[in-house]
Amino acid sequence: MSVSTLPLAPETTTVSGPGAYAAATLPAPAASVGSVPGDPVRFLLGTHQPHWLATAEVSLFISDRRLRHYRTLPHARRSWALDSGAFTTLSLGHQFDPPAVYLARVRRYRDRIGHLLWAAPQDWMCEPFILAKTGLAVAEHQRRTVANYLRLREHAPDLPIVPVVQGWTVADYLHCADLYQAAGVDLASAPLVGVGSVCRRQGTTDVHAILAALHRAGITRLHGFGVKTLGLRRYGHLLTSADSMAWSAAARRQPPLPGCTGHINCANCPRYAYRWRQHVIDHIRTPPAAVQSALFDLPPAEVI
Repeated sequence: MSVSTLPLAPETTTVSGPGAYAAATLPAPAASVGSVPGDPVRFLLGTHQPHWLATAEVSLFISDRRLRHYRTLPHARRSWALDSGAFTTLSLGHQFDPPAVYLARVRRYRDRIGHLLWAAPQDWMCEPFILAKTGLAVAEHQRRTVANYLRLREHAPDLPIVPVVQGWTVADYLHCADLYQAAGVDLASAPLVGVGSVCRRQGTTDVHAILAALHRAGITRLHGFGVKTLGLRRYGHLLTSADSMAWSAAARRQPPLPGCTGHINCANCPRYAYRWRQHVIDHIRTPPAAVQSALFDLPPAEVI
């Protein structure tokens, strides 16, 4: 039975493939892998300031598009993960660098920065506006996503590249899982699987349905790209990790924090970023009724 033909009602069936997943250097996460003991999910703080790696108090999520221009790389104080910058690349209508070029940068980051948890592939998002830019169908974006992961894994099995499932509907994501299975990649045994094209629809029930369907297919160690407060409250129990840098956009629309000087807003301020992250973590831990009340008291920019 393929992944996409599994019933959508809750099942105990686990689907496994030939088991060719090769990112052996990526440690398998425990059931609860928060950055702080007791956190229900590891939440990576996204930032466009790579130099924070040297002093970061928490795990970071940083784009290759920002790091690639650094001639001297910082030495990471904490663990971190690498975003390939694929969303921005496609949004701008640009072409991806050849896989060999991207892999050379990933290896440089791993060796010189250190503490690299994992790196995203050059995956193809399936948001409607991205499809409109590329002129391609969801199925072609999925095919290219899987093909890129296979090529990266083939040429650099020592690097912790994670597979990413792409799509728009539940059926799309299960079809993408089928493509990996057909290629010999067992997502059910993968240490981590990214779930793309979800960050802009946390206010819907779609993402919960997608994650639940992947769990029923036996694909349970999931990373939610761009998932933050409301999403984590609704379906964080279905995620191993998540990332967001929504703090920067929120800070840009607000005056600086009391005590912050030298800037007109806190869009590049680590103090604001750490406080925002702690706000997210606190609300994940808080009972749902209390969270709902607290969220209505927040400024609109933070309810994201």
